[in-house]
Amino acid sequence: MGLRILHIDAGREWRGGQRQVWLLAQGLRARGHEPLVVGIPDSPLLQRLRQRGIAVAAVPMRADWDLRAARRIRSLVRAWRPDVVHAHDARAHAIALAALLGSRVPLIVTRRVAFTPKSVRFKYGRRVTRFIAISQAVRDAMVRGGVDPRRVDVVFSGVPAPAIVQRRDWRAECGWPADTVLCGVVGAMTAEKGIDLLAGVATRLPEGARAKARLVLLGGQSSGRCNIGGIDAYRAGFVDEIHAAMAGLDILLHPSSAEGLGTAVIDAMALGVPPVAFAVGGLVELVQHERNGLLVRIGDLAGFADSAARLISDERLRRRLGNAGPVRAAEFDVDSMVEGTERTYTSVLASRVPAAV
Repeated sequence: MGLRILHIDAGREWRGGQRQVWLLAQGLRARGHEPLVVGIPDSPLLQRLRQRGIAVAAVPMRADWDLRAARRIRSLVRAWRPDVVHAHDARAHAIALAALLGSRVPLIVTRRVAFTPKSVRFKYGRRVTRFIAISQAVRDAMVRGGVDPRRVDVVFSGVPAPAIVQRRDWRAECGWPADTVLCGVVGAMTAEKGIDLLAGVATRLPEGARAKARLVLLGGQSSGRCNIGGIDAYRAGFVDEIHAAMAGLDILLHPSSAEGLGTAVIDAMALGVPPVAFAVGGLVELVQHERNGLLVRIGDLAGFADSAARLISDERLRRRLGNAGPVRAAEFDVDSMVEGTERTYTSVLASRVPAAV
């Protein structure tokens, strides 16, 4: 029998978390469930869900404890009568708590960051029926913060298998020589994703590697050609056909200082693009050092530059690590993510039904 699941996501942009909600809602519907996704009006998530025929509701969510938003969601819960409410980010988590005061509907919360949570006594208290952590690192951080480990299920994020019609030819688009090595950075162009560290990494590259490398930034705002730490670069901005864009890269540079798991890294590995990343959060569970990518001690810019230089200078190493990527990436597929989430729902609901005599 299908379940009615009310999802809440307060993201204004299209990032990894919103992509997971989009994939999850479609996967649940394919399994006979009925998802309803509450999001920010005109958000990319709601627009994409509408295109797929998924039911959505637009609710402004302006702050973590937005009582007006909570009242609107409370009305939705009363009218639609979901079996489960599933909050997918910190703001949605807080608003869901307020919306469900006095309600017995189970609340599931997904946590995607590997930081030790605060306000554990209230926000992470018993009103949340179960937590979903997207990696063991996220679960460990929650347990360190005082959350009972029995209340946390690990369900890895999943990415779809890439289907490439034609890979982007960045060399031709940017007028770069055929023998350049394309190093890509994918995702939000923010400090926590390491964008501010790129210049420091670039300046630490050996002269030969720096002369051979070119940078392509996929995400953030488009601004065209630029120079980062002495390396020619191109800021492509948000790219809708991300797999085709990533397939045109030779190396993924992922200098993130905090990562719950790293779906951009999974995408790159699925495409045979070997990553260089700091050994933080769930990346340690994803990237197998020297087997399908290279991991570097957090904060070690010289070590990151050395690893990048190895891949820039050694085509055989790039090929070996890249060839091992798709097999590893296939372990983090969408079906497994949907199945794991579904198991959490059924487990929570089964525990609330008295056993038959």
